[in-house]
Amino acid sequence: LQRMLSIAVEVDRSPNCSSCKIADVIFPFILSIPLRSQREAFLNTMESHLLRCKLLELLFQHSCDVPTTLPLSLAKILYFLSHSSVLLQYQDETATWQRWDEMLQYLSLLLMSYQNVRQPAVHCLSPPTFPLAGHLRSSLNDRMDLIIQKAKPKLQDSDDISHLDVQLKIEDFISRMQEALGQPFPWQIMEKLCMLR
Repeated sequence: LQRMLSIAVEVDRSPNCSSCKIADVIFPFILSIPLRSQREAFLNTMESHLLRCKLLELLFQHSCDVPTTLPLSLAKILYFLSHSSVLLQYQDETATWQRWDEMLQYLSLLLMSYQNVRQPAVHCLSPPTFPLAGHLRSSLNDRMDLIIQKAKPKLQDSDDISHLDVQLKIEDFISRMQEALGQPFPWQIMEKLCMLR
């Protein structure tokens, strides 16, 4: 399934467009998956970083009281950190802290996938495999040219964030968690928060 989804993204002249269409179709099914382990298995095995980005972006937009119009960017990921709530369905009696833990897990996954989408491929001695890494919003033919030219990714204004931006959003997130969970926080959450920072 993941290979088929990856190919479906790549065959279009605009992978960005095809990934949006596929994500729109898949998203309702993600919301209805009752177990965290099943959701994580599906998202972690996804071969297309671009499609994973689109799905996670939809997931976080869905969980925000006030969705943002920012394009997918570092600033948008910080926005999700400050404004997302925990709205996924749970089949069992999952502790509240585990829901926050899952949210942080997906936020880190979104950040890593976004880095793969916008970064150029790292030079390696072996021939590139399908799909070519880096410049994932471009078609496969255009991507090959960009990689050969060693073109740098086009950064968006909303990718320009500072250490202070990150620190303020982390502090805001910790305040929200304090209201929901009290203290001390489970070590799993603090570990994920440190990794995300």
